[in-house]
Amino acid sequence: MTSPASSTTPLQDLARVGLGTFLVGAGLSHLTVAREGFRAQVPPWVPIDVDDTVVISGCTEVALGTALAALPGEKVRIGRLAALFFAAVFPGNIAQWRHHRDGLGLNSDRARFLRLFAQPVPIAVALWSTGALPRR
Repeated sequence: MTSPASSTTPLQDLARVGLGTFLVGAGLSHLTVAREGFRAQVPPWVPIDVDDTVVISGCTEVALGTALAALPGEKVRIGRLAALFFAAVFPGNIAQWRHHRDGLGLNSDRARFLRLFAQPVPIAVALWSTGALPRR
């Protein structure tokens, strides 16, 4: 079995750096201007303080984003970690919808529900842009 390709196209590299930049920006907003909005996504069953959860996830996003952009030699591993992170935060999107919590511009049940269908996009971009998807 062949391991995932370590070489990527210029378009994939651009997408990887773009995703990294997006993650750094999102992570910094967790720590500053959008902190309250991100609190709306923390499910009630998370056993960590809500604000601590937002800070931890923000720091994680900054670290992942920086690694995606700055460590191309580790892109496959980091792409997989980023995809896992995006999957791990999905319950927060579900909680925001189920508990009717406004935040981050999602101020209706319809908007919160539609947001659920957007989550596969960053997962796919993380895997594709880093060459973590197996070639056929």
